[in-house]
Amino acid sequence: METADGENLNVATSTTSDEEFDVVVGYLEDIIMDDDFQIIQRSFLEKHYQEFDDSEENKLIYTDIFNEYISLVEKYIEEKLLDRIRGFDMVAFTVSLEQHKDEMPGDIFDLLLTFTDFLAFKEMFLEYRAEKEGRTLDLSSAAHLSSVQFHFLGLPLQTS
Repeated sequence: METADGENLNVATSTTSDEEFDVVVGYLEDIIMDDDFQIIQRSFLEKHYQEFDDSEENKLIYTDIFNEYISLVEKYIEEKLLDRIRGFDMVAFTVSLEQHKDEMPGDIFDLLLTFTDFLAFKEMFLEYRAEKEGRTLDLSSAAHLSSVQFHFLGLPLQTS
């Protein structure tokens, strides 16, 4: 693997594997903090937030929205990583995520969680809807949301 700067990341040692992972996570942080990504995510939330309600039963439309979100955001992130790292392999990175999940920065982990954890995804929409409708947020039920997700949602980070 080689970064866009020409840095070679292909030395076959476990240390390099950790270094490769760290490089990808660093780029991921840059990508999700970028205005373009935030616009994509906010536009998606804006387009679909009214479909979500805070009931125990999930609507069938949620599955379609979830799949569309995964496709849109994962594709965007993968393209940006490919721009930065020649030969980047999303499948291999996903496998290494499992090995490094305890080392992941909270903001990156929370974002990636919205790709794999439907409840985290739904909660992201419910929080966005609450903000759009001017309802107060009960942050105790959303303790897993990071400051970056609050930033994505355009919500002020409130601490007790």
